[in-house]
Amino acid sequence: MEIRKAESRDRPALRDVARRSLQASYPLEPKAITGALEQWYSEESLSELLDDEDHVLLVADLDGQVVAFSDARRTGENTGELYWFHVDPDYRSENYGKELFDATREHLESHGVNAVRGRVLAVNEGGNAFYRRQGLTKVGEETVDIDGTPYVRNIYTELEKARIEEIQSDDGPVYADHHNTERGSLAPFSVVYTTEESDELYGYWCRNCNTLANAMDAMGRIQCDNCGNTRKATRWDAAYL
Repeated sequence: MEIRKAESRDRPALRDVARRSLQASYPLEPKAITGALEQWYSEESLSELLDDEDHVLLVADLDGQVVAFSDARRTGENTGELYWFHVDPDYRSENYGKELFDATREHLESHGVNAVRGRVLAVNEGGNAFYRRQGLTKVGEETVDIDGTPYVRNIYTELEKARIEEIQSDDGPVYADHHNTERGSLAPFSVVYTTEESDELYGYWCRNCNTLANAMDAMGRIQCDNCGNTRKATRWDAAYL
C-alpha cells in the first residue's frame, strides 16, 4: 500500500470512497449523503481542493485502487484542521486510517503546523474513538444542521502542544490557546477555552486587536466587533455535514 498525494485522475475514486464511508459511519438519509458529496466532492470542488496549496488530500493506493483518503487543511499560521479520514468499509481492518493520519500529520508539520484540530459527529462512535487513539482530546461540542436535523459535533485537539494565556472575560478568566488558531481576514483567531485544561470551548480571541470575539452566524463565520476581523466558515460549517 502506498500513501501519495491525490491526483486529478483520482476524483471518481475519492467520491466513491467518501460515499461508502459516509453510508457505513453515519445514520443519515441518502439525500443528506448525496448532498454532502455534491457539496464537498463534486468535480468543481475537488478541482479547487487539488489546486489549493494549503489543502491536503492524501490517498491510500492499494495496487492502483484508492481504498482510503484524508482531507485536511492548514487553517492558521501554525494550525491544521482535520476534516475527514474516509476509509472504504471493506478495508477498515487494515489500519489505513492510522497510516493516513500519521502521513497527514507529517505533511502538515512540514508546512509549519504544530497543532491539529479534528471535528467528528458524536453519532460516529468509530470516528470519535479514532481521534482518541491518535492522542487527541475532546475539548468542545458544536451543533450542525444536516438536511434539517441538528446533530452534535465533537471537537478534538492536542492539548500537550498548547500555549495557554489567561484572559479576563465577562464570565471570569478564560484561556486562549495560541497554538490553536483559525485564519482571519486581518489576523488569526486563537481558540479560547473555559478552563486551563482546555476541556470546554468558550470562543475566539482576535489577535488583530486582542479582544474576545464570540459571535458566530449560522454559516460559522466569526466577526470581531472591535476591528472587523472575520473568520470564514470551514468546510465543516457547510449546509450538510
